[in-house]
Formats: sequence, structure tokens, C-alpha cells
Amino acid sequence: MLDTIDAVMAALRDNDARPYGRQRTVTAEELVDAADQFDDTGLRAMALLELMEAYEYDGERSKAPVVFARVLKLWDTDPDSFGEWAKQQVFWRFKWVATSLLGTPDVPLASVRRWHGEMRDRYRAAGHGLQPYYAQRFHLAAHIGEDVQDAYELWAARPRTELSDCHACEVRAAASHLVRQGDDEAALTAWRPVLSGESTCAEEPHVSHAQALLPLLRQGRLDEARSSHLVGYRFARGKSGLARSVGQHIEFCALSGNEPRGLEILAENRDLFGVTGDPIGRLDFLTGVEVLIAGLARAGHGALTVSGPPGASWTVDTLLAHLRTEADALAARFDARNGTGAVGSRRRDRLARRPLLAEPLALGVRASAAPELAAVPVVPAVPVREAEPEPEHFAALVLRARELQLLGHPDADRLWRRIDERLTAEGEAVLTGAADADRLGTVGRLCAELAERRAHAALDREDWEEAAAELRDAGDLFEREGLVGRALAARTRALVAPLVMDGPADADDSADGDGSGDGDGSGGADDSGAAEAVAGTVVDWAALDAALARADELAAASGGPALADDDYLVVLQCRAYAAHHELVRVLPEPPEEPPAEQAGRFALAVTAYREAAAARGSVRRLTVARQYAADVAARQGRITEAAEELRTVIAELERAGQPWHTPRAYGLLGQALLQNGEQAEAVEVLHRALAAAARWADDSYPFAATYLMAGHASAHLGDTGAAIRALSEAAGRFDRKGPAAAGDAARTRLQLADLLTGADRTADAVAVLESVLADAGAAGPDDRLFAQARLDLARGLYTLDEYRDAAEEYLRLATALEGWTEDLHLRTMVAAEAAVALALADRWEAAHAARSRALAAQERWPQTGPVSAMLRQFARLVVQQEGADGLEQALARLAEADAVRGRAEQAEPGADVWYLRASVHYERARAFAVADRHEEALAEAELAITSYEAGGESAETPRAEAVRLAALIEGTDLGRRAAARERLAAAVGRCRRYGLEEAAEILADLRERLAD
Repeated sequence: MLDTIDAVMAALRDNDARPYGRQRTVTAEELVDAADQFDDTGLRAMALLELMEAYEYDGERSKAPVVFARVLKLWDTDPDSFGEWAKQQVFWRFKWVATSLLGTPDVPLASVRRWHGEMRDRYRAAGHGLQPYYAQRFHLAAHIGEDVQDAYELWAARPRTELSDCHACEVRAAASHLVRQGDDEAALTAWRPVLSGESTCAEEPHVSHAQALLPLLRQGRLDEARSSHLVGYRFARGKSGLARSVGQHIEFCALSGNEPRGLEILAENRDLFGVTGDPIGRLDFLTGVEVLIAGLARAGHGALTVSGPPGASWTVDTLLAHLRTEADALAARFDARNGTGAVGSRRRDRLARRPLLAEPLALGVRASAAPELAAVPVVPAVPVREAEPEPEHFAALVLRARELQLLGHPDADRLWRRIDERLTAEGEAVLTGAADADRLGTVGRLCAELAERRAHAALDREDWEEAAAELRDAGDLFEREGLVGRALAARTRALVAPLVMDGPADADDSADGDGSGDGDGSGGADDSGAAEAVAGTVVDWAALDAALARADELAAASGGPALADDDYLVVLQCRAYAAHHELVRVLPEPPEEPPAEQAGRFALAVTAYREAAAARGSVRRLTVARQYAADVAARQGRITEAAEELRTVIAELERAGQPWHTPRAYGLLGQALLQNGEQAEAVEVLHRALAAAARWADDSYPFAATYLMAGHASAHLGDTGAAIRALSEAAGRFDRKGPAAAGDAARTRLQLADLLTGADRTADAVAVLESVLADAGAAGPDDRLFAQARLDLARGLYTLDEYRDAAEEYLRLATALEGWTEDLHLRTMVAAEAAVALALADRWEAAHAARSRALAAQERWPQTGPVSAMLRQFARLVVQQEGADGLEQALARLAEADAVRGRAEQAEPGADVWYLRASVHYERARAFAVADRHEEALAEAELAITSYEAGGESAETPRAEAVRLAALIEGTDLGRRAAARERLAAAVGRCRRYGLEEAAEILADLRERLAD
């Protein structure tokens, strides 16, 4: 019931604690009505100021002037009834009203200028400096595009006052001015204290993160751009008052090649289409969305379903038409009001922007929207080599494609795609009268060759069953055309294609669909795939033996070769691949010897393949055989042997003029070096592999696994920045491989989040972990993976002081753990950590329930450290909130902590529990000190000091803190300054003996203060 002044004031305080949003705004409106029933100017003013604040941060700025008019009327009538805070806010809110009037096109420019004059006159009359007034003059000039530099200098040259915007907001305004002037570098220099987190406020650095995105991209500072997006978007997400920032993040996604992420953000924020109370912010939001949608339309995705204003279904084309209509009209209204074209010009400039990167910037987060867009670079990659020309005549096109295919040249794929297009469009007529008709062959042969290409494409997207089916179809088609050798090669490759899906990661090339089978059996990938392979597919050696017998028969046939050399080598490679696959799956850890049967079969198959390739002069086939041998050597710990073999492979390929085959050899060499602890050389070699694969546009190359290894190597070297870049790229590459690689993508992101957390970039890590959990269904049933992700997320949110969200994640994790039959101690730990998060979120009833669950779980599945920490934290929070009134409850929690520690000592008499004992004494000392029971506090502090000494050198830092507390109590509360200074002098010397200079300085400073 809001029937008393005290009740309304209490309701105002409660509403002030709510997050900004519709609920807070509606409640603020109701509280204004409740305050109006009382003849109390101070109460009415507080209610109106609270409503103004709710409008400001809920996208309803246009309503602020009317509310402030009521505040001014109260002020002019009875200023003495305003409290100190309210008096300051009256003058502060002049700026809010100025911003609101400027951002509403229905307000004439003359009215905006009159308000500026009113602000100036009232500031002068009250004795306030005019720097805030000149700031508003600058914002007006920047908006209408007239006399901007003069207005900027008039503002920037004036000293700040107590009513100036905070330092962080003023930095943003100055940096944004430099961006508009075209000086991104200077803008980012000006932004440094805000973007680094040194200068902050309620909205900063998050709003600056959004505004700095494109300058960072244009300057090539991609790591910072990635971080600004991850951190800034988390803050802006779903906030009506930050629609402009959301639009900037969407625009960034469009211009960095992350259209699926942009569409996902649009879907998460579609309710912002209904926010109309901040017209200039709405225009910026709509324009940012239009940059994304227009780009998709230009790329031919007009029919793609996207999120738009609620209440209707939208495609790219229909939403684009809607955006253009509304945003063009809104910009025109501003320009008509202003008498300039500045607003419309800025909008057109944004819409004229095109993607800034040739490849998508890896953000480290997964976007589930529009997966069909994920693998399509928006900007064609800049050629790094001269591409194979495409012959105009069809016969020449086919013959050249076959030549390139025999060499394993990556441009063969492009030529075969063109052949498929022309055959589909022109039919058999394309062969009629073609030159070299005999060499060209029949339509049936072309259809067989195209079936092989489809098999290749199926392998690239890891659809093993379709690949095998296409290869069998190709074999049948070749057979009909009398090409029995080609038929045999295709059918043999179909035998080993199913092995790829449960073999070593990316080991698919011996069964590739290009008719060559030129893979190395590892692709330079790490063993993550092999470790998780299903043990279902068995090598059909009877069929492979029959294939070899048939190949030998055809090779020996009289009347000319019925089997081409390369088709014979394909049969041998399939056998070598199968033997490699079989051996790798049973290899023991070195130095144990491998099983004789599989090792012997591998040696025979690879030797036969190697000798046949050498006899027929096929360098590419010979080097593949060597790569099989090198891979097995590396897996058995013979790293030097493997590395020498791979370096020989690379040299031979270069001499033979076939450098497009080197990326896989480089990748495998990098893996071997990484395995041998040679991280620096591994990084260099892996980057060489990636560069070569990109140069030759080898889409089948295992980019994801190679980036993952490069990330691991960089992390070992302490190059965290490079590791973060590599793991972000690896995760994005796994995403492009589709649902089959979702688990690999999730595991990579967990590693990325660990790196980010270790680099003190917790907000980035949280964004990555939220992405992992949002897509948990796509990655398959891996309970432990997602339990770890949720635990990391909860701890990250806790570190960011987002206690309510942290508590929710802990509770979700607790629910997931209920079905576990192993690692039951995790239930205890999670309950303890959840209890603390709930307490810090001020949800005490739930916190005490979680505490009880933790104590009960402790009896069955002990986790003494986390439970004791929970109880100590409860004690500290209680006295912080309730002071002396909370002492009894705090002491009860600490007694529980002592009991937990005591039971641990009984269960394990030799347990090292000095830290638990000392920490409880320390917290008890703090609690007694807050309750003004200083003698007892000092006694507990001294017990803490003594207990820490049992921990040896590792306990010196917490011991120094206990000494600091004891000295404060002794010298300040009990007035025994000499004794306290003597205690501190001894502690300073001790800290310096242990090399704890920071602790020594803190204690020495306290000693000096106690002397004054």
C-alpha cells in the first residue's frame, strides 16, 4: 500500500534497484501518481526524477522534457524542499532534455536553441561553469553539420566542471568527432583510456566499444575489434536505451563477414523495432540493420527468412523495403527540421560501406542463424597466385580439367564445376562436333567423372555415405563405357570412404572424390578426432585383396594397358590408407610396440605403394606414401625420423613443380614438431601450411585442426594473443563444417575461454561460453563438456559481479549434476558456489537454502575448501549488511566452518588445513571489529597470524594481511599506536625477506599513517 510518504520512498528505492526496462518504467509512472497524493515537494521531485531516469535508459527519451518541466515548476516554487542529490540532478538533467529535444525531429531547431539559452542562464545564475552548455552547442553543431570544428574547440578548450559529463563520456564524444573527421587513428588514441577500462561509468566502456568497432576494423586492429564486439554486445543486448549500439554491432557483423552472427543479433533484439521514443537512436538502429540486410540482398539472398518487426514474417527483400521506407522518411524529417542534409548524408555514407575483410573475422562465438551463409566469404579473396585460365571451347576445357586432375591441381575442381554447368545447360549438344572428340570421349564418361566430383564434394562436407554411393555410381558408369580401370579405381575408393568417418581427424583424402586419392592420411590434423572415433567400421580386406588381384590382372592384360598407371596407384593407395587407418586405431603409447599383424600389413601396403609410385614416376603418389610412413613414425614417438621424412617430401614436391601438395606435409610436420615440444618451429611450419593451403585455394585442407594446433603451440610459447586468434579461427572453421563438427567447435571454444580468462579478459570469455551453451543441442550429448562450460560461465559471471546471472547458471548446473553417478563431489562444490552467488545477488532465502544443500552434500561428498569458503563469505556479507546486528549470525557461520574443518581433520588426520583454520580466525576478527568488540577482534587476528605461520612461505601473503588487520585494530580502534607500529615494522622486514615488496609497501604506509 502506497498510502504514506515513507511507503512511497521505500518503493522508489526498490524501483531504483531494478534493472532498466519496461517494468521499471511502468512502476516509475505509477510512483509519480502515488507521490502526487501528498503535498510534499521533495517526494514529488524524487518520483519525477526517477521517472525521467527510467525514460532515459528505456528508449523513451522523447518523454523526458514533459517530466522535467514539472520538476522545474517544483524547483521554481520550492527549491528548499529539494535534497542535495535532487538539487544537483536538476541542473544535470538540463543536458538530458537538450539531448532529447535534439533527437526528436518534431521539435523545431529554434526550440532546441532556446533550451540551450535557458540552460546557460540558469547555470550562470546558480554559479555553475558553462562547459556543459558548450558541450550541448557542440552536439547540436555535429548533428546539423554546421560550424562543427568551431563548436568543438569552444567546448574542448573549457575546463571541466562538477556538471560536466563524466570523463569517459567526454572521451567518447571527442573520439567520435575525430572519427567523423576521418582520423580513425587519432580517435582510437583518444579512446584508449575508455576502451582499456581505465575510465568508466554506467554506460562506458560499452557504448564506446560499439562506436569504435569500425575504426578498429579499418585500422586493421582485428583482435581489439573482436574483443570490443564480444564485450560491448553483451552489455547492449536487449536494452531499449541502447538500440543505437545494437545497430552498430549488427553493422560490424555485416562488414566483418559475420552475417549469420548479425542475423542472430537481429533475432535477439527484434523487440527494438517497437522502441520509438528515441527517434535519432531508432534511425541509427534501423540503418545498422539495413547495412546487413542490403548486403544479403546484393549477395542474392533476397528470399532468406529473417527477423523483423514482431507480428509479421519477413524475408531479406521485404525487410529491406520496410527499412528503407521508414529510415529514409525519418532521416528526411531530421534534415527538414535542421535545414541541412547532414543526417541523410551520414545515413547514405553508412549504407555505401562494403565489407572490409576478404575472409570473415573469427569472433570465437557460434552463430546458429542462416548456416547456409557461414561458408560463403562476402568479399572474393584477393588472388595470391595466377589462377588456371578457363578454356572457352568445351573440349579444351574437359581435357585441361583431366590434366589438372591427374596432377592433383586445386584448380581442377573449378574447371569441373564449369563443365557440369555447361553440360547441364547445353546438354549433349555441347559435345557435338567438338574438336578432339576421340580424346573427349562420350557423355557417359563425363557423367562418370562428374559423379566422382560429387563424391569429392560429399567428402569435403563429411557426408561419407553419399560419397561412397557416388563413387559406386561412378564405377558403374565407367564400366558401361568400357573404362574398366577407372571403374575399378572408383569402386576401390568406395570401399575405404566409410573408414574416414571414424578415422583420424581429416584423414579423408585417400578416398577423395577427385579420382586421384592423393591424401596423406592425416592432413596435418591433431589426434582429437581419432581419440573420439567410434569403433564400428572394419576394413574389408577381402574386397581390397580382390581389387588388387583385379588390378594386377588388368595391368598384365595383352593388347595394351586396360588399367592406367594412376588407376593402379589409386588401388594401392586405398590399401595403404586402409592399413594406416587400421594401425593408427590400435597403436599403443610409445615405447610399446604396435600389434604385429596390423604393423606388418601396413609395412607391406605402404612399401608396395611406394615402390609402384617410384617405378611409374609419380612424385605425388610417392610423397603420399612417405607421409603415411611419417605419420605412423610420429605417432610412435620417432619424431626425428618423421620430421626428416616430411622435409624430404616437401623438397621433392617443390622440385617436381607441385607445391599445391605441400600444405598437408607442412601440417603433419607441424604436428610432429608440436608433439616433440618444438613449439616455436611448429608455429612457423603450421602458418606456412595455412598460407600455402590458402594460396592454392585448397578447400579440402583441414584448416580448423591446423589453426587449433597453432593455437596450442602459441599458448605454450606464452603468445596469448596469437593463441586467441588461432583458436577463434579454428572454432569458426569447425562451424563451417556443419553439425558433424559442432562438438569440436564447442571444445575449441572452451579452450579459447580458458585462454581469455587467463589473459584477464573475463567478459570476452563469458561471451564465448554463452555461445557454447546456447548451441548445446547442436554439439550433441556431451554432458561433461557442457557441465564444464556452465561452471566456467558461472564463475566468469561471478568475476564480472553479475551475481544473479551467475547464480542461475550454478542452479542449472546443479540440476544437470543430479543425474550423474560419478564425480559426485561436484554437487557439493556447485551448491557452495551457488550459495555465495545468491547471497551476493541479495537473494538470501535462496542462498540459505543452497547453503543447507551444500552442508548436507558435504557429509556425503566432502569438498571442504569450497564449503568453508562459502561459510566465511556468508559471515562477511552478513556483517557488511547488518553491522553489529549481524554478528551473532556471522559467528554461527564461522562456527560451522570450524566444524567442517574439524571433521576433515578427523577423516584425514594428516590433512593440511592451516589455511582453513587461519581464514576463519581472520573473518572472526573482522566480524568482531565491525561490532566494536575490539579486544576479541585483536585476539582473533593474532590467532590468524599464528595459524598462517603453519603454512610456511606460501602463507606469507595472507599472514601479512592478517598483520595489517591486527595493526588497524590495535592502533586505530584500541589506540595502542606504538604497539601497532612495532608489529608493522617487524612485518615489513619479514615481507621484504620473502620478496613480497607490494605487501611490504602497504604495511609500511600504514605504519607511517599510524605515526601521524
